[in-house]
Amino acid sequence: MAIDNREQGNAEQLVTTVCHSHCGGACPLKVHVKNGVITRIETDSGDGPQYRACAKGRSYRYRVYAPDRLKFPMKRVGERGKGEFKRISWDEALDSVATEINRVKNLYGPSANLFISSRGDVCWLHNDALFERLLIRAGGYSTFWGSPSGEAGLFALITSYGAPGTGNSREDLLNSRLIILWGWNPAVNCSFGNTRQYLAQAREAGTRIIAIDPRHTDSAAIFAHKWIPIRPGTDNAMLIAMAYVIIARELQDQSFLDKYTYGFGQFKDYVLGKEDGIAKTAAWAEEITGVPQDTITDLAVEFATRRPAALIDGFAPGRSARGEQFHRATIALAAMTGNIGVPGGSAPGGGAGMGDTLVGLSLGPYAAGRMGGGHNSVDLASPNRKNAVVGKRLERTGSTAASSARVHLAHMADAILKGRNGGYPADYKLLFLVNTNYVNQIPNSNKIARALKELEFIVILEQFVTPTARYADILLPTNTFLERNDLTSGGIGPFYGYMNQAIDPLGESKSHLEIATELAARLGITDYAGKSEEEWLREIVKGCKDITDYATFKKEGIRRVKLAKPFVCFEQQIKDPSAHPFPTPSGKIEIYSQEIAALGNPMLPAVPKYIPNWENRNDPLTGKYPLQLITTHPLRRAHTQFDNIPCLRELISQTVSINPADADARDIKDGAAVRVFNDRGQMIIRSRVTQRIMSGVVDIPQGAWYQPDGNGVDQGGCANVLTKDDISPAGAFCYNTALVQIEKV
Repeated sequence: MAIDNREQGNAEQLVTTVCHSHCGGACPLKVHVKNGVITRIETDSGDGPQYRACAKGRSYRYRVYAPDRLKFPMKRVGERGKGEFKRISWDEALDSVATEINRVKNLYGPSANLFISSRGDVCWLHNDALFERLLIRAGGYSTFWGSPSGEAGLFALITSYGAPGTGNSREDLLNSRLIILWGWNPAVNCSFGNTRQYLAQAREAGTRIIAIDPRHTDSAAIFAHKWIPIRPGTDNAMLIAMAYVIIARELQDQSFLDKYTYGFGQFKDYVLGKEDGIAKTAAWAEEITGVPQDTITDLAVEFATRRPAALIDGFAPGRSARGEQFHRATIALAAMTGNIGVPGGSAPGGGAGMGDTLVGLSLGPYAAGRMGGGHNSVDLASPNRKNAVVGKRLERTGSTAASSARVHLAHMADAILKGRNGGYPADYKLLFLVNTNYVNQIPNSNKIARALKELEFIVILEQFVTPTARYADILLPTNTFLERNDLTSGGIGPFYGYMNQAIDPLGESKSHLEIATELAARLGITDYAGKSEEEWLREIVKGCKDITDYATFKKEGIRRVKLAKPFVCFEQQIKDPSAHPFPTPSGKIEIYSQEIAALGNPMLPAVPKYIPNWENRNDPLTGKYPLQLITTHPLRRAHTQFDNIPCLRELISQTVSINPADADARDIKDGAAVRVFNDRGQMIIRSRVTQRIMSGVVDIPQGAWYQPDGNGVDQGGCANVLTKDDISPAGAFCYNTALVQIEKV
């Protein structure tokens, strides 16, 4: 691949690009290159607001030049899962993949070819959608449904607002008088790059900040005036009790509720106990949440009276067995206080995010690798899932995401093991994985590992021999974003980024477009791509109203979009509801969701309710496993990425955090090796005894690489050996709903 964004020569060159590693941000980088080698990486130093990259982005050259980097196509030579490979040519590798795709399709039907992907290190052109398009053209394929990041939040957004995205622009935090960080740790997790700066400025300006979390997070320590610890899985009980306090004291914004919402009366009846005879008082919630009733009452009054107030719900509480109830309860509370669609408020429900399209960002119709690829025949051959509220909304735009041919990703290992005899829609034989460390990042890693051994063929695109890559029959090496050109947008917002190629691809690694195009030819698809990388990027940018000079955009690497004022989500709907109704059945914010009511599922009530999680602190299982596990996101990883980079491993050790009271009861000292276990798996890991986590709760940061020993005991600290491969009623992945026990080794 030729580099055309800089001159070649012996002098040091400076290449502008944008980091995009699925951390929640997309930060500008200045890459110093000499003699074709990256020597150092800097970040934004221009006029404010500066978009400052984190340690992961600035250390990316260590990832590019890591000694274990996958540089050549590889073929399995040992037992699957052992990670034993030999180097082969690209011709042999691609011929083998094409042969297997056709063999499986012809022998078992296209549904036997299973495609699973994620979003790590992929952007507008080089991404997983290229291979979806390829498999569509090759006859069809099976795939999954469910977003590990925020399926519960997406469900809440669609059913409450009728919109798949929400959130005010971050500078609007400066208009807030109160900010509640609920299950959200932006000091560590990027969540749009400038969040930390705006939170710091807001506090300096006198805004009061409250952090609610089982842990005393860095955000609680740095930004918050008060930390409120809460038991995992009980957040919606506290929210509903806050609603009780507000109603009992007649502090709700009734005019807002009457004008802009639907079904508050039904929610009020539930909160006051008229529906079930149980008043959802602060005392009721204290028993469930562990939060003192006076604390709940005081926060409820403050939220209702210290306006405008921004209640920002993180993804974490939604990644639980009843996650959708948390997000829907935040929406109800924000509506009750009139904080939606106003400067300084927030429209919660989506997990602290803000979509590009909300602020008017748009790229061309061929962005995200689709290239007009058509629809998957396997999806089209099956009716929609009965509970697919989100999918039905997507269906209106031509999506087939609601098809019952799709299995939830958390259940995919079970589907591979049982197939049609187990009630699943297909017998899966071939697995095509793109940019996903599947065995590591989906609940119940041990079960996934067993399932992978049952497949006839596995092909994986990767940059390293990850825990999942060890199960491949063919490994195809992809290059990093520093070795190709691409585009991105948002991430820090609102801006467009040109990801200039800084160096030639290492070894024989290839881009997603190159691999897909070469594989298409072997599958007999002669008109697959039709354009070069540069031509596709120009085509994508052509559809962008904010970029009129492609060459200048490419040279500068970033195009900031200046907003006349901070973006406020749903401001139009609140200012002029007749001209801009919410896209819901009622045209209003639905506290009582008519779409949910139509499902008839008692586990999905039409108004937000508290429904206890399975594996909660009152579960009989606590007799064996008395500690609640949460699996948080650490500073040194973007999910599973960067776990193998030594300089980042030195920053933060992989440990299990445990409260001193729980540690003393088990005679566990700080730094000691301990065994963490339940019926699904076990690991050996070092302890971190700390007051910064509440008693009864332990934290194992997610993303550490799965490394089972000969006895099946994980030595890598992979949290998902302990999590359950079950989902919430709306499809949330339950990473933060699990019971464990800990003992010293």
